[in-house]
Amino acid sequence: MCIINPVGNGGDNERPDVVIVQVLLNYNRPGGTPALDTDGRSGPILIAAIRAFQAARLPQFTGDGRVDPGGRTMAALREGLPKFEAGQSLTAERLLGIMPVGDPNKIGRFAPMLLAGMMARQIDTARRQAHFLAQVGHESLSLLFTEEIASGAAYEGRIDLGNTQPGDGKRFKGRGLIQLTGRSNYRDYGKDIGVDLTLNDAAPKVVATDPKLAADVACWFWKTNHINIEADADDVVAVTRKVNGGTNGLADRKAYLLRARYFLT
Repeated sequence: MCIINPVGNGGDNERPDVVIVQVLLNYNRPGGTPALDTDGRSGPILIAAIRAFQAARLPQFTGDGRVDPGGRTMAALREGLPKFEAGQSLTAERLLGIMPVGDPNKIGRFAPMLLAGMMARQIDTARRQAHFLAQVGHESLSLLFTEEIASGAAYEGRIDLGNTQPGDGKRFKGRGLIQLTGRSNYRDYGKDIGVDLTLNDAAPKVVATDPKLAADVACWFWKTNHINIEADADDVVAVTRKVNGGTNGLADRKAYLLRARYFLT
């Protein structure tokens, strides 16, 4: 289920769960009704909104102002999500539901860039987008990071990454929402977008500092490595191996995928 613990009256009201319910209530609100703040805070306003939704959509059910995982209110809230459309469904609101611990401002900034990148790189079905966003969510910690925290020194001398010159490890450390790593990969991505990302020490840094490139490089990585094949097969382990080289963080990736499926499919 998309939420882990109950939200609202008598619920645990964990912030990510509350954000998800706030997003869903906003999709289901009557015309002209002000949107709830998606701040992850429970209280009288949220409980009243849940009760109002229950009264409108579940009149046979005595509204208790609470949303339980797998409960009838949660099921009814999902019905209010618009049907999936490849080039339109990834709104900032849906992306916040998928990444409820993220910064709403960053999510709002990245949502159209991720959508454009996905459509340009054939990540264009609900299943493909769900798997892609699950991996992006984990790799970037819900769009918080566009650059590897480590220095990159561990990549020094890695011939398999094309790091043949002194300083290449740090120079071509991981950047982007799915991290581009190594001189060879920076060279190849640069050729694809018509920019020399190996020109000097400053050139590769743009992959992290330019949000459009940070989003697009993740889509490029996905397409270049043909990960749609594993996504189409709905094989999260195989997808993770292609992205990560192993299965690090698999449980977290699965949690992102569960939310992405909920909001996109």
